[in-house]
Amino acid sequence: MRSLDPLCQNRLLRRRFLQFAAAGGLGLSLPRLFQAQAAQAAAAHSPRPARIRSCILLYYYGGPSHLDTYDMKPEAPAEVRGSFKSIATRVPGLTVCEHLPQTARVMHRVAVVRSFHHPMRNHNAAAVEALCGRTPIKGDLELLANDPTVDFPCYGATLSRLGRNDREIPAHVALPHVMYNVVMLPGQTAGFLGAAHNPFQVTQDPSNANFRVGELELPGDLSPERMEHREQLLSSIAAGRSAPIAAGAPLNVYQERAFRLLRSEEVRRGFDLKTESPAVRDRYGRHKLGQSLLLARRLVEAGVQFVNVNDKIRNGQLANWDSHQDNFPRLKDDLLPPADQAFSALVEDLDARGLLDTTLVVALAEFGRTPRINGNGGRDHWPDCYSILLAGGGIAGGAVYGASDKLGAYPDADPVTPGDLAATIFSSFGIDETTEVRDALGRPYRVAEGRPLDALFG
Repeated sequence: MRSLDPLCQNRLLRRRFLQFAAAGGLGLSLPRLFQAQAAQAAAAHSPRPARIRSCILLYYYGGPSHLDTYDMKPEAPAEVRGSFKSIATRVPGLTVCEHLPQTARVMHRVAVVRSFHHPMRNHNAAAVEALCGRTPIKGDLELLANDPTVDFPCYGATLSRLGRNDREIPAHVALPHVMYNVVMLPGQTAGFLGAAHNPFQVTQDPSNANFRVGELELPGDLSPERMEHREQLLSSIAAGRSAPIAAGAPLNVYQERAFRLLRSEEVRRGFDLKTESPAVRDRYGRHKLGQSLLLARRLVEAGVQFVNVNDKIRNGQLANWDSHQDNFPRLKDDLLPPADQAFSALVEDLDARGLLDTTLVVALAEFGRTPRINGNGGRDHWPDCYSILLAGGGIAGGAVYGASDKLGAYPDADPVTPGDLAATIFSSFGIDETTEVRDALGRPYRVAEGRPLDALFG
Protein backbone atom coordinates (compact mmCIF):
# COMPACT_ATOMS: atom_id res chain seq x y z
CA MET A 1 0.00 0.00 0.00
CA ARG A 2 1.33 3.45 -0.87
CA SER A 3 2.13 5.48 2.25
CA LEU A 4 0.50 8.88 2.72
CA ASP A 5 2.57 12.04 2.59
CA PRO A 6 2.68 14.12 5.82
CA LEU A 7 0.14 16.66 4.55
CA CYS A 8 -2.41 13.94 3.81
CA GLN A 9 -1.70 12.33 7.18
CA ASN A 10 -2.38 15.59 9.00
CA ARG A 11 -5.64 16.09 7.09
CA LEU A 12 -6.72 12.55 7.95
CA LEU A 13 -5.99 13.11 11.64
CA ARG A 14 -7.95 16.37 11.65
CA ARG A 15 -10.89 14.62 9.97
CA ARG A 16 -10.85 11.89 12.62
CA PHE A 17 -10.66 14.53 15.34
CA LEU A 18 -13.83 16.18 14.00
CA GLN A 19 -15.54 12.81 13.76
CA PHE A 20 -14.72 12.09 17.41
CA ALA A 21 -15.93 15.55 18.45
CA ALA A 22 -19.19 15.21 16.59
CA ALA A 23 -19.82 11.86 18.26
CA GLY A 24 -19.25 13.35 21.71
CA GLY A 25 -16.42 10.92 22.35
CA LEU A 26 -13.67 13.40 23.24
CA GLY A 27 -13.35 12.28 26.86
CA LEU A 28 -11.57 8.98 26.27
CA SER A 29 -10.54 9.39 22.65
CA LEU A 30 -8.71 12.73 22.75
CA PRO A 31 -5.61 11.38 24.56
CA ARG A 32 -5.48 8.53 22.08
CA LEU A 33 -5.79 11.01 19.24
CA PHE A 34 -2.94 13.11 20.60
CA GLN A 35 -0.90 9.93 21.03
CA ALA A 36 -1.57 9.03 17.40
CA GLN A 37 -0.55 12.52 16.28
CA ALA A 38 2.69 12.25 18.24
CA ALA A 39 3.39 8.85 16.70
CA GLN A 40 2.79 10.25 13.22
CA ALA A 41 5.13 13.18 13.88
CA ALA A 42 7.83 10.90 15.26
CA ALA A 43 7.56 8.63 12.23
CA ALA A 44 7.90 11.60 9.89
CA HIS A 45 11.18 12.65 11.59
CA SER A 46 12.62 9.25 12.43
CA PRO A 47 16.24 8.83 11.37
CA ARG A 48 17.02 6.89 8.23
CA PRO A 49 18.72 3.55 8.73
CA ALA A 50 22.45 3.81 8.03
CA ARG A 51 23.47 2.25 4.73
CA ILE A 52 27.21 2.69 5.17
CA ARG A 53 30.00 2.61 7.72
CA SER A 54 32.51 4.66 5.74
CA CYS A 55 32.91 7.15 2.89
CA ILE A 56 35.92 7.84 0.67
CA LEU A 57 35.76 11.21 -1.06
CA LEU A 58 38.21 11.58 -3.95
CA TYR A 59 38.72 15.22 -4.84
CA TYR A 60 40.21 16.11 -8.23
CA TYR A 61 41.54 19.60 -7.58
CA GLY A 62 41.34 21.92 -10.58
CA GLY A 63 38.33 20.42 -12.33
CA PRO A 64 38.51 17.62 -14.91
CA SER A 65 36.65 18.22 -18.15
CA HIS A 66 33.34 16.34 -18.02
CA LEU A 67 33.20 16.57 -21.82
CA ASP A 68 36.42 14.58 -22.10
CA THR A 69 35.68 11.94 -19.46
CA TYR A 70 32.11 10.90 -18.50
CA ASP A 71 29.78 13.10 -20.55
CA MET A 72 31.24 13.13 -24.02
CA LYS A 73 29.35 14.75 -26.88
CA PRO A 74 30.36 12.94 -30.09
CA GLU A 75 27.65 14.69 -32.11
CA ALA A 76 28.66 18.21 -31.00
CA PRO A 77 30.76 20.57 -33.14
CA ALA A 78 34.52 19.94 -33.15
CA GLU A 79 35.22 22.94 -30.93
CA VAL A 80 33.08 21.28 -28.25
CA ARG A 81 33.64 17.54 -28.63
CA GLY A 82 37.44 17.72 -28.83
CA SER A 83 39.75 15.00 -30.12
CA PHE A 84 38.98 12.09 -27.78
CA LYS A 85 36.79 9.15 -28.76
CA SER A 86 34.21 7.30 -26.70
CA ILE A 87 34.48 3.64 -25.74
CA ALA A 88 31.88 1.19 -24.50
CA THR A 89 31.70 0.13 -20.85
CA ARG A 90 30.30 -3.00 -19.22
CA VAL A 91 26.96 -1.17 -19.11
CA PRO A 92 25.11 -1.25 -22.45
CA GLY A 93 24.70 2.25 -23.85
CA LEU A 94 27.04 3.88 -21.31
CA THR A 95 30.28 5.22 -22.78
CA VAL A 96 33.34 6.95 -21.34
CA CYS A 97 36.54 8.44 -22.72
CA GLU A 98 38.92 6.14 -24.59
CA HIS A 99 41.63 6.98 -22.05
CA LEU A 100 39.61 5.43 -19.21
CA PRO A 101 39.68 1.75 -20.26
CA GLN A 102 40.05 0.33 -16.74
CA THR A 103 37.25 2.49 -15.38
CA ALA A 104 35.07 1.32 -18.29
CA ARG A 105 35.36 -2.21 -16.90
CA VAL A 106 33.97 -1.22 -13.48
CA MET A 107 31.17 1.10 -14.55
CA HIS A 108 28.62 -1.59 -13.68
CA ARG A 109 29.54 -0.71 -10.07
CA VAL A 110 29.49 3.08 -10.59
CA ALA A 111 26.79 5.70 -11.08
CA VAL A 112 27.36 8.91 -13.05
CA VAL A 113 25.58 12.13 -12.17
CA ARG A 114 25.72 14.34 -15.27
CA SER A 115 23.77 17.34 -14.01
CA PHE A 116 25.82 18.52 -11.03
CA HIS A 117 25.99 22.30 -10.83
CA HIS A 118 26.52 25.37 -8.61
CA PRO A 119 27.28 29.09 -9.18
CA MET A 120 30.88 29.41 -7.90
CA ARG A 121 33.60 30.06 -10.51
CA ASN A 122 36.89 30.35 -8.65
CA HIS A 123 38.69 27.38 -7.14
CA ASN A 124 38.42 28.47 -3.51
CA ALA A 125 34.73 29.26 -3.49
CA ALA A 126 33.91 26.20 -5.57
CA ALA A 127 35.88 24.01 -3.17
CA VAL A 128 33.41 24.92 -0.43
CA GLU A 129 30.62 23.67 -2.68
CA ALA A 130 32.42 20.40 -3.36
CA LEU A 131 33.88 19.66 0.09
CA CYS A 132 31.13 21.09 2.32
CA GLY A 133 28.02 21.03 0.16
CA ARG A 134 27.53 24.77 0.78
CA THR A 135 27.56 28.01 -1.15
CA PRO A 136 30.15 30.17 0.65
CA ILE A 137 28.86 33.26 2.40
CA LYS A 138 31.20 35.53 0.45
CA GLY A 139 30.46 33.87 -2.87
CA ASP A 140 33.31 34.00 -5.35
CA LEU A 141 35.20 36.35 -2.99
CA GLU A 142 35.90 33.30 -0.85
CA LEU A 143 39.40 33.45 -2.32
CA LEU A 144 40.21 35.92 0.47
CA ALA A 145 38.53 34.01 3.29
CA ASN A 146 40.32 31.61 5.60
CA ASP A 147 38.71 32.11 8.99
CA PRO A 148 38.14 28.79 10.80
CA THR A 149 35.67 30.40 13.19
CA VAL A 150 33.17 31.16 10.41
CA ASP A 151 34.08 28.73 7.61
CA PHE A 152 31.64 25.94 6.87
CA PRO A 153 32.76 22.50 8.13
CA CYS A 154 33.80 19.79 5.71
CA TYR A 155 31.77 16.57 5.54
CA GLY A 156 34.06 14.55 7.77
CA ALA A 157 34.06 17.22 10.47
CA THR A 158 30.27 17.30 10.59
CA LEU A 159 30.25 13.52 10.81
CA SER A 160 32.78 13.70 13.63
CA ARG A 161 30.55 16.16 15.46
CA LEU A 162 27.36 14.14 15.03
CA GLY A 163 28.61 10.59 14.87
CA ARG A 164 29.74 8.25 17.59
CA ASN A 165 33.41 7.38 17.56
CA ASP A 166 34.09 5.57 20.81
CA ARG A 167 36.98 3.54 19.50
CA GLU A 168 40.61 4.62 19.38
CA ILE A 169 40.27 5.52 15.71
CA PRO A 170 39.95 8.97 14.12
CA ALA A 171 36.56 9.64 12.58
CA HIS A 172 38.10 11.57 9.70
CA VAL A 173 41.45 11.33 7.88
CA ALA A 174 42.63 13.57 5.02
CA LEU A 175 45.60 12.77 2.78
CA PRO A 176 48.15 13.04 1.22
CA HIS A 177 48.53 16.84 1.46
CA VAL A 178 46.79 20.07 2.36
CA MET A 179 45.66 22.00 -0.71
CA TYR A 180 46.52 25.65 -1.29
CA ASN A 181 45.47 28.26 -3.82
CA VAL A 182 46.95 31.57 -2.58
CA VAL A 183 45.59 30.63 0.86
CA MET A 184 44.70 27.22 2.23
CA LEU A 185 41.81 25.99 0.13
CA PRO A 186 38.57 26.35 2.12
CA GLY A 187 36.59 23.23 2.90
CA GLN A 188 39.40 21.20 4.45
CA THR A 189 38.76 21.94 8.12
CA ALA A 190 36.05 21.71 10.77
CA GLY A 191 35.44 25.46 10.40
CA PHE A 192 32.98 26.76 12.95
CA LEU A 193 32.64 23.33 14.60
CA GLY A 194 36.06 23.83 16.16
CA ALA A 195 39.50 22.34 15.73
CA ALA A 196 38.64 19.29 17.83
CA HIS A 197 36.76 18.00 14.76
CA ASN A 198 39.50 18.70 12.22
CA PRO A 199 40.67 15.69 10.22
CA PHE A 200 43.76 13.76 11.13
CA GLN A 201 45.87 15.23 8.32
CA VAL A 202 48.53 13.17 6.55
CA THR A 203 51.14 15.20 4.69
CA GLN A 204 53.50 12.45 3.57
CA ASP A 205 53.46 10.76 0.17
CA PRO A 206 52.27 7.13 0.54
CA SER A 207 54.13 6.18 -2.64
CA ASN A 208 57.49 6.94 -1.04
CA ALA A 209 59.47 3.88 -0.01
CA ASN A 210 60.01 5.31 3.48
CA PHE A 211 56.40 6.41 4.01
CA ARG A 212 55.55 6.65 7.69
CA VAL A 213 53.26 8.71 9.89
CA GLY A 214 55.45 9.90 12.73
CA GLU A 215 52.51 11.05 14.85
CA LEU A 216 51.58 7.40 15.41
CA GLU A 217 54.99 6.32 16.67
CA LEU A 218 55.97 6.34 20.33
CA PRO A 219 59.37 7.83 21.20
CA GLY A 220 61.98 5.14 21.63
CA ASP A 221 62.21 5.62 25.40
CA LEU A 222 58.44 5.69 25.99
CA SER A 223 56.79 2.34 26.65
CA PRO A 224 53.02 1.88 26.44
CA GLU A 225 52.94 1.67 30.24
CA ARG A 226 54.74 5.01 30.64
CA MET A 227 52.41 6.55 28.06
CA GLU A 228 49.37 5.43 30.05
CA HIS A 229 50.93 6.90 33.21
CA ARG A 230 51.47 10.24 31.44
CA GLU A 231 47.88 10.22 30.19
CA GLN A 232 46.58 9.67 33.71
CA LEU A 233 48.77 12.46 35.04
CA LEU A 234 47.66 14.93 32.36
CA SER A 235 44.02 13.98 32.92
CA SER A 236 44.42 14.76 36.61
CA ILE A 237 45.95 18.14 35.81
CA ALA A 238 43.28 18.95 33.23
CA ALA A 239 40.52 18.06 35.71
CA GLY A 240 41.59 21.02 37.83
CA ARG A 241 41.82 23.45 34.92
CA SER A 242 38.83 25.52 33.89
CA ALA A 243 40.28 28.04 31.37
CA PRO A 244 39.97 26.99 27.70
CA ILE A 245 42.78 27.34 25.23
CA ALA A 246 42.66 29.94 22.46
CA ALA A 247 40.88 27.75 19.89
CA GLY A 248 37.92 27.44 22.23
CA ALA A 249 38.22 23.75 23.07
CA PRO A 250 39.44 22.33 26.39
CA LEU A 251 43.07 21.31 26.47
CA ASN A 252 42.22 17.70 27.25
CA VAL A 253 40.26 17.36 23.96
CA TYR A 254 43.52 17.53 22.03
CA GLN A 255 45.43 15.44 24.55
CA GLU A 256 42.78 12.74 24.41
CA ARG A 257 42.86 12.77 20.61
CA ALA A 258 46.63 12.32 20.60
CA PHE A 259 46.58 9.52 23.17
CA ARG A 260 43.81 7.69 21.33
CA LEU A 261 45.91 7.68 18.17
CA LEU A 262 49.03 6.51 20.00
CA ARG A 263 47.10 3.70 21.70
CA SER A 264 45.49 2.38 18.51
CA GLU A 265 47.17 -0.64 17.03
CA GLU A 266 44.40 -0.73 14.37
CA VAL A 267 45.34 2.75 13.16
CA ARG A 268 49.04 1.91 13.01
CA ARG A 269 48.31 -1.23 11.02
CA GLY A 270 46.06 0.74 8.69
CA PHE A 271 48.88 3.11 7.82
CA ASP A 272 51.42 0.32 7.28
CA LEU A 273 51.40 -0.09 3.51
CA LYS A 274 54.37 -2.46 3.66
CA THR A 275 52.01 -5.27 4.64
CA GLU A 276 50.21 -5.04 1.29
CA SER A 277 51.24 -7.47 -1.43
CA PRO A 278 53.31 -6.06 -4.32
CA ALA A 279 50.56 -7.15 -6.72
CA VAL A 280 47.92 -5.06 -4.94
CA ARG A 281 50.22 -2.04 -4.77
CA ASP A 282 50.99 -2.41 -8.46
CA ARG A 283 47.28 -2.62 -9.29
CA TYR A 284 46.59 0.73 -7.63
CA GLY A 285 49.69 2.25 -9.23
CA ARG A 286 53.00 3.13 -7.63
CA HIS A 287 52.18 6.83 -7.70
CA LYS A 288 50.83 9.30 -5.17
CA LEU A 289 47.18 8.96 -6.12
CA GLY A 290 47.24 5.19 -6.39
CA GLN A 291 48.91 4.60 -3.03
CA SER A 292 46.70 7.25 -1.41
CA LEU A 293 43.58 5.39 -2.50
CA LEU A 294 45.08 2.11 -1.32
CA LEU A 295 45.74 3.76 2.03
CA ALA A 296 42.13 4.99 2.07
CA ARG A 297 40.91 1.41 1.62
CA ARG A 298 43.12 0.27 4.50
CA LEU A 299 41.80 3.05 6.73
CA VAL A 300 38.22 2.06 5.94
CA GLU A 301 39.11 -1.48 6.97
CA ALA A 302 40.55 -0.10 10.22
CA GLY A 303 37.26 1.65 10.99
CA VAL A 304 37.82 5.24 9.86
CA GLN A 305 34.45 6.69 8.88
CA PHE A 306 35.46 9.40 6.41
CA VAL A 307 38.58 9.67 4.26
CA ASN A 308 39.39 12.61 1.98
CA VAL A 309 41.91 11.86 -0.78
CA ASN A 310 43.12 15.06 -2.43
CA ASP A 311 44.47 14.69 -5.95
CA LYS A 312 46.33 17.88 -6.80
CA ILE A 313 50.04 17.40 -7.46
CA ARG A 314 51.48 14.46 -9.34
CA ASN A 315 54.77 15.04 -11.14
CA GLY A 316 54.95 18.77 -10.52
CA GLN A 317 52.91 21.91 -9.97
CA LEU A 318 51.27 21.68 -13.40
CA ALA A 319 50.02 18.13 -12.95
CA ASN A 320 46.58 19.10 -11.68
CA TRP A 321 43.26 19.23 -13.49
CA ASP A 322 43.15 23.00 -14.14
CA SER A 323 43.67 22.64 -17.88
CA HIS A 324 43.37 26.17 -19.26
CA GLN A 325 45.84 25.16 -21.96
CA ASP A 326 46.92 21.93 -23.65
CA ASN A 327 43.90 20.15 -22.22
CA PHE A 328 44.09 17.06 -24.41
CA PRO A 329 47.79 16.13 -24.14
CA ARG A 330 47.72 16.79 -20.39
CA LEU A 331 44.71 14.54 -19.92
CA LYS A 332 46.04 11.81 -22.19
CA ASP A 333 49.64 11.72 -20.94
CA ASP A 334 49.60 12.90 -17.32
CA LEU A 335 46.18 12.98 -15.72
CA LEU A 336 43.83 10.29 -16.97
CA PRO A 337 46.10 7.19 -16.87
CA PRO A 338 46.85 7.27 -13.11
CA ALA A 339 43.29 8.37 -12.30
CA ASP A 340 41.90 5.53 -14.41
CA GLN A 341 44.17 2.98 -12.75
CA ALA A 342 43.66 4.12 -9.16
CA PHE A 343 39.90 4.67 -9.18
CA SER A 344 39.15 1.37 -10.90
CA ALA A 345 41.47 -0.45 -8.49
CA LEU A 346 39.67 1.05 -5.49
CA VAL A 347 36.25 -0.03 -6.74
CA GLU A 348 37.46 -3.54 -7.58
CA ASP A 349 39.35 -3.93 -4.31
CA LEU A 350 36.47 -2.75 -2.12
CA ASP A 351 34.16 -5.11 -3.99
CA ALA A 352 36.51 -8.10 -3.68
CA ARG A 353 36.92 -7.53 0.07
CA GLY A 354 33.21 -7.22 0.74
CA LEU A 355 33.54 -3.53 1.64
CA LEU A 356 31.77 -1.89 -1.29
CA ASP A 357 28.28 -2.34 0.12
CA THR A 358 29.19 -0.48 3.31
CA THR A 359 31.52 2.13 1.79
CA LEU A 360 30.32 5.06 -0.29
CA VAL A 361 32.86 6.31 -2.83
CA VAL A 362 32.41 9.83 -4.19
CA ALA A 363 34.68 11.21 -6.92
CA LEU A 364 34.25 14.87 -7.81
CA ALA A 365 35.91 18.21 -8.43
CA GLU A 366 35.03 21.81 -7.70
CA PHE A 367 33.73 22.27 -11.26
CA GLY A 368 34.00 21.02 -14.84
CA ARG A 369 35.38 22.76 -17.91
CA THR A 370 33.88 25.02 -20.55
CA PRO A 371 32.09 23.34 -23.45
CA ARG A 372 34.07 25.31 -26.03
CA ILE A 373 37.81 24.84 -26.33
CA ASN A 374 39.73 28.10 -25.92
CA GLY A 375 42.50 29.51 -28.12
CA ASN A 376 45.20 27.74 -26.06
CA GLY A 377 43.75 24.30 -26.65
CA GLY A 378 42.33 24.26 -23.13
CA ARG A 379 39.03 24.55 -21.34
CA ASP A 380 38.24 27.05 -18.61
CA HIS A 381 36.25 26.87 -15.35
CA TRP A 382 32.63 25.72 -15.73
CA PRO A 383 30.43 25.08 -12.65
CA ASP A 384 27.13 25.33 -14.55
CA CYS A 385 27.05 21.61 -15.34
CA TYR A 386 29.51 18.77 -14.81
CA SER A 387 29.77 15.13 -13.82
CA ILE A 388 30.52 13.33 -10.56
CA LEU A 389 30.81 9.61 -9.77
CA LEU A 390 29.34 7.57 -6.92
CA ALA A 391 29.89 3.91 -6.13
CA GLY A 392 29.16 1.51 -3.30
CA GLY A 393 26.98 2.06 -0.28
CA GLY A 394 23.91 0.69 -2.05
CA ILE A 395 24.33 2.87 -5.15
CA ALA A 396 22.84 1.24 -8.24
CA GLY A 397 25.83 0.53 -10.45
CA GLY A 398 25.65 1.41 -14.11
CA ALA A 399 23.12 4.17 -13.48
CA VAL A 400 23.13 7.59 -15.11
CA TYR A 401 21.34 10.31 -13.17
CA GLY A 402 20.48 13.61 -14.77
CA ALA A 403 21.56 14.85 -18.16
CA SER A 404 23.29 17.83 -19.68
CA ASP A 405 22.20 19.61 -22.82
CA LYS A 406 23.64 18.81 -26.24
CA LEU A 407 26.76 20.93 -25.58
CA GLY A 408 27.30 19.81 -21.98
CA ALA A 409 26.71 23.37 -20.84
CA TYR A 410 23.65 23.23 -18.58
CA PRO A 411 21.50 20.57 -16.91
CA ASP A 412 18.81 19.29 -19.23
CA ALA A 413 17.16 16.90 -16.76
CA ASP A 414 17.20 16.28 -13.00
CA PRO A 415 19.67 18.98 -11.88
CA VAL A 416 21.70 18.09 -8.79
CA THR A 417 23.27 20.53 -6.34
CA PRO A 418 26.09 20.10 -3.80
CA GLY A 419 23.36 20.31 -1.16
CA ASP A 420 21.76 17.21 -2.67
CA LEU A 421 25.09 15.40 -2.53
CA ALA A 422 25.52 16.43 1.12
CA ALA A 423 22.07 15.10 1.95
CA THR A 424 22.91 11.85 0.17
CA ILE A 425 26.15 11.41 2.11
CA PHE A 426 24.66 12.17 5.52
CA SER A 427 21.52 10.14 4.97
CA SER A 428 23.71 7.20 3.96
CA PHE A 429 25.25 7.44 7.42
CA GLY A 430 21.75 7.50 8.93
CA ILE A 431 21.82 11.25 9.65
CA ASP A 432 18.70 13.14 8.58
CA GLU A 433 19.51 16.08 6.32
CA THR A 434 17.43 18.38 8.53
CA THR A 435 19.68 17.72 11.54
CA GLU A 436 21.23 20.97 12.77
CA VAL A 437 24.70 21.96 13.92
CA ARG A 438 25.52 25.34 15.42
CA ASP A 439 28.34 27.79 14.88
CA ALA A 440 30.30 29.63 17.56
CA LEU A 441 27.47 32.17 17.97
CA GLY A 442 24.86 29.47 18.37
CA ARG A 443 23.33 29.99 14.92
CA PRO A 444 21.75 26.79 13.56
CA TYR A 445 22.63 25.27 10.21
CA ARG A 446 21.10 22.21 8.62
CA VAL A 447 23.74 19.64 7.76
CA ALA A 448 22.46 19.71 4.18
CA GLU A 449 20.27 22.12 2.23
CA GLY A 450 19.30 19.58 -0.42
CA ARG A 451 17.47 16.27 -0.69
CA PRO A 452 19.01 12.78 -0.84
CA LEU A 453 19.32 11.24 -4.29
CA ASP A 454 17.22 8.23 -3.30
CA ALA A 455 16.66 7.26 -6.93
CA LEU A 456 20.33 6.27 -7.18
CA PHE A 457 20.02 3.46 -4.64
CA GLY A 458 19.13 -0.01 -5.76
